[in-house]
Amino acid sequence: MEEVPQDCPGTGSAQAGKGASCQGCPNQRLCASGAGAAPDPAIEEIKEKMRTVKHKILVLSGKGGVGKSTFSAHLAHGLAEDESKQVALLDIDICGPSIPKMMGLEGEQYVEENLGVMSVGFLLGSPDDAVIWRGPKKNGMIKQFLRDVDWGEIDYLIVDTPPGTSDEHLSIVQYLSAAHIDGAVIITTPQEVSLQDVRKEINFCHKVKLPIIGVVENMSGFICPKCKNESQIFPPTTGGAEVMCQDLKIPLLGKVPLDPQIGKSCDNGQSFLTEVPDSPATLAYRNIIQRIQDFCGLHSSKEEKLVISS
Repeated sequence: MEEVPQDCPGTGSAQAGKGASCQGCPNQRLCASGAGAAPDPAIEEIKEKMRTVKHKILVLSGKGGVGKSTFSAHLAHGLAEDESKQVALLDIDICGPSIPKMMGLEGEQYVEENLGVMSVGFLLGSPDDAVIWRGPKKNGMIKQFLRDVDWGEIDYLIVDTPPGTSDEHLSIVQYLSAAHIDGAVIITTPQEVSLQDVRKEINFCHKVKLPIIGVVENMSGFICPKCKNESQIFPPTTGGAEVMCQDLKIPLLGKVPLDPQIGKSCDNGQSFLTEVPDSPATLAYRNIIQRIQDFCGLHSSKEEKLVISS
C-alpha cells in the first residue's frame, strides 16, 4: 500500500475506504474490500530471517547530499575492522544506489570475508540505468532484500536509506518492526536548511516509535589539506546540530569535518579510515562508531535482563 492521507481512518476502521478523507487515495478500493486490514505475512517471515542478526541500525537523513551514504559506508568499514564481527550493509536507496560505487563493488557482491553488501545497484545492467518505480514496487524490493537474502550470522546490519520520510522508510520500519531495530543514526550538515529537514526526520522516528541513537553533523568545518587549518564553510545560523540536539534532548554523536580525501576515497571504493588514518575526520568517525557500538551493547544488555526476568 502507498502512503496514506493524514486523516486516514485506518485499515481496521469500519470507515476504511469509505470516509471523506479516502476519496482520491490510491488505496481506497483495497481498504474498502477489507484486504488492507490483513497482516502482511512477510513480517513474520522477516522476523524469523532476522533472528541471526544481532543489531540493526538505520542511517537516515531528511535532506539529500548531507553525506548519509558516505557515513553508512564508513560505519560498515569501521565495524568490520574487528575481524571477529560480521557486518552487512543494505542499500535501500532504490532510485539512487551509490553504495556499490562507494564500496568498490560495481559488478561484485562482496567486500571482504566479514563485510557483505546488498543493493539494487547489483541488479542493474549498467550503473547509468534509471530505476523508475512507484512505491509498491520499491516496497516489494525492500521486502525481498530482507526476506530472501541469506544474511547468515550477522553482528551488525546497517541500512542506508534515501532522504526523506516516505515509502522506503515506512517499509523498512514496518518489515523490521517485529525483529527489533536498535535505532537510527540521523545525518545532517550545520546549515539551518538541513536542520529543518532533520527535525522532520526526528518527528518521523517518534511517530513510528523508532529509537534514535543520535545525530551526526557532517561537513562541520573544512580541513585544508596543505596547512591543516580548519575553517567553517557552512557556518550554522542557529547554533547547528549541537543546539538542536540540546533542545530536543537527543544525543549528538559527533561532528565530522570535511576532508577532501573522503570524497576521493568513496569514488575509488576505498575506506577513508585506513587510507587517511591521521585525519581529524577519521578520529571523529572512530569516536562516533564507538558510541554507536556502546549504544547497541547497552541495549543488548537491557534486553537480556528483560528476558531473564520474564
